[in-house]
Amino acid sequence: MNFQAKAFDLSQVKADCIVLGVSEAKQQSAAFNQIDQQLEGLLSQLSSAGDLKTGLGQTVLLPAPSISGKRILVVGLGKANELTRDQFQKLSTAVAGKLYHKNIKTAAIALGDVTVTGADSAWQASLVARAVVLADYQYDATLSTKKPAHNLRSVIYVTDDKAALPAIKKGLAQGQAVGNGMNFTRQLGNLPANICTPSYLSGQARTLARGQTKLSVKILKEKDMRELGMGSLLSVSAGSVEEANLIVMEYKGAAKSTKPHVIVGKGITFDTGGISLKPGANMDEMKFDMCGAASVFGTVKTLLELQPKINVVAIVAASENMPNGNATKPGDVVTSMSGQTIEILNTDAEGRLVLCDALTYAERYKPQSVIDIATLTGACIVALGKVRCGLFSNDDAMAAELENLSQEVCDKAWHLPMDDEYQKLLDSNFADIANIGGPGGGSITAACFLSRFTKRFTWAHLDIAGVSHHSGGAAKGATGRPVPLLTEYLLSKV
Repeated sequence: MNFQAKAFDLSQVKADCIVLGVSEAKQQSAAFNQIDQQLEGLLSQLSSAGDLKTGLGQTVLLPAPSISGKRILVVGLGKANELTRDQFQKLSTAVAGKLYHKNIKTAAIALGDVTVTGADSAWQASLVARAVVLADYQYDATLSTKKPAHNLRSVIYVTDDKAALPAIKKGLAQGQAVGNGMNFTRQLGNLPANICTPSYLSGQARTLARGQTKLSVKILKEKDMRELGMGSLLSVSAGSVEEANLIVMEYKGAAKSTKPHVIVGKGITFDTGGISLKPGANMDEMKFDMCGAASVFGTVKTLLELQPKINVVAIVAASENMPNGNATKPGDVVTSMSGQTIEILNTDAEGRLVLCDALTYAERYKPQSVIDIATLTGACIVALGKVRCGLFSNDDAMAAELENLSQEVCDKAWHLPMDDEYQKLLDSNFADIANIGGPGGGSITAACFLSRFTKRFTWAHLDIAGVSHHSGGAAKGATGRPVPLLTEYLLSKV
């Protein structure tokens, strides 16, 4: 997709489609009035007759052969004089979904005069570009007949503010890169588990690094993990014929002496629950249990496009959780890389078992900060649904920063507690710690478990179980979250 930002009269635009906003108020935007004048008042007449939908995100696609744009896409702006960030995201998503019409190859989007509370033109351009890229995604990797490619090839972001052009161009580039990263995350998440195995993910890491001077890749196999004492991670892969892989990607955009930020992804490529077998209904969705890892891959892809001056280490703990004669059993005790022993009361609480060793491994980089991302608990879905991911941290300032950034990029998180009273629920008679803490507060006790392995760095945990994918229906599939939040956090550290 080719994104451009231009400041000129809409009458000069050569595009198959021009996008305009229409408000419920009598006063319309300058862009709307300009095109309306070219159409001899047609838009005003349609608006007065109620034929233009003005509800937020509602769209009408009109033929307009008499002007340079062959079509006009009118999108409703609602009642408010100013939109919230969430409302503008909804607006952008609605517009993007309509641009992939078979006869639209180029589109001019004139929404620059829409006011968004607390956001500048670069932010708006970024959201528009992200939405357009996301709408272009189609899954057909395992279909016998491939879907035809979309025709849209070029998007012009039109503004009347020449001074804002550099910032808008930067916003478009960032939005496009984030969208590409999200689509990469979606593709990895949507692939079936017989294709997307731990070794497949290792191959994807090597492909990302090919030809890249700033990215290096190291793959640790099970032999390497045994030598490091990663008994917790290895307990999860014990029942699978697929070997676990610890994938380490190092993005080096700053001086070697600059300490990195680390992102760690849970990569359970399929989760049966192990001996603590899951119910059969909807078990197919356990292929999405590697979406934390997929979001790490997507973030690395975004960084490679944007080339920020920062050092980032991306770690993916990839494994299958399967039941067989060698599988870990409830009641088994294993020793983690940190030396702490763990009583495994439930083999379906396996994500924390791979993450804890990956977090310990991260210590060697002396990181400025560490964020792990995981589809960790169904309890988080009970608490927050599919709107916000759960956010936990051993540092309140870091938690506040992430929560604020999540609002800014419309990839929302909610800070949840980790009080000492929850830690006590992980007590074990037979090991230093149990891997589950009882029926209540499941997402919190899972985070408390991970916190036992983060004493030496500033750390946050994102439980993305509710936001990583959609279940059922036409929308079923991975979402690409939280690539926007991770990217924004890392870019803020440049």
